[in-house]
Amino acid sequence: MGNRLKNKIAIVTAAGQGIGKATAIAFHKEGAEVIATDLNETTLESLNKEYPEIKIKKLDSTDNNSIIEFTKSLKSVDILFNAVGFVHHGTILDCDEKDWDFSSNVNVKSMYFMCKTILPLMIRDKKGSIINVSSCASSLKGFPNRFVYGTTKGAVIGLTKAIAADFVKQNIRCNTIAPGTVFSPSWQDRVNQSPDPVQAKKDFIARQPMGRLGTAEEIAAVAVYLASDESTFTTGTTFSVDGGISI
Repeated sequence: MGNRLKNKIAIVTAAGQGIGKATAIAFHKEGAEVIATDLNETTLESLNKEYPEIKIKKLDSTDNNSIIEFTKSLKSVDILFNAVGFVHHGTILDCDEKDWDFSSNVNVKSMYFMCKTILPLMIRDKKGSIINVSSCASSLKGFPNRFVYGTTKGAVIGLTKAIAADFVKQNIRCNTIAPGTVFSPSWQDRVNQSPDPVQAKKDFIARQPMGRLGTAEEIAAVAVYLASDESTFTTGTTFSVDGGISI
């Protein structure tokens, strides 16, 4: 156990698995009081069973009323980690309006809701670190069959920079992490749903210059840095943690 986040209160969304879970655990191990949220109660309970000190709360980050009610129970927030996301496969021709709306709601509006509701607590306390998960598939680089995903993750970068610019004087920082392909349950689901899972796995790995996938823990390590006082001079930036794919 470390103390880089000692006495800090952290909210982590999509904390039931993958990057969100790894980050909740990393924050906890560095001394933060962690409130892990997710829509999936089963995965949250599994996390809580492993780490009883991590508080859990079922929360739909696309439901503004639920977020407002949740925030009423919070005394203060030092760290907000927004990890909710959905990967749609296809070009613009494969993206129906319902697909556009769903991806926009999950990938962008969820962060808008969370940031807008939590920010007043940070403004009151004159401190805070917001960390949003984008992707290397965004304004950083275009990828085949990632039309609406790349569009919405590019919007996350814009949202982050705008918040950073608006609240820098209040000692509130806002940064983005842009992962490459990371080994996670959601990635495994996409592989399994492909026509040829074995080939799909090979293709994912082959496009990474390092010849391997990233790990959720590698993303979480950067999140700890951005959440800590070590990064107090850093805001409005996008940290590519992608094994070189966006070079």
